[in-house]
Amino acid sequence: MTGELYRRYADARAGKSPLAADCAKAWAVGGGICALGEGLRRIFLSLLGDPEDAGLMVSVVFVALTALFTGLGVFDKLARHAGGGTLVPITGFANSVASAALDSKSEGWITGVGVKIFTVAGPVILYGTAAGMIWGVIYWITLRI
Repeated sequence: MTGELYRRYADARAGKSPLAADCAKAWAVGGGICALGEGLRRIFLSLLGDPEDAGLMVSVVFVALTALFTGLGVFDKLARHAGGGTLVPITGFANSVASAALDSKSEGWITGVGVKIFTVAGPVILYGTAAGMIWGVIYWITLRI
């Protein structure tokens, strides 16, 4: 089967997505997550007094809640309906890390969960650190000139 024939075959059998409704759901859920984050930030700011600490606590709460909801199967159901709206960076990242761990729990705690939990986080940490070092050197060089 040629590429063109396959494309026509797939297009004929693929269901049409209600684009406007999908975008509205993603916008509403993503906006809701962000609004919740802003509400939590204001609560933590009133308790802690430091904007950086308040932001950090919001991130910690979102990672913990996302991991919990992923483990309970709630996050996947929400993502099925909200699509990209659940991929607000920290919740999407926490979900991908928790999902990798859950998928490999049958292989054991060490060789399964312990190894596979970083299949997503590892590259992010590696290349994030490398990019930070490169930009730090560039910044240092530009200060010297």
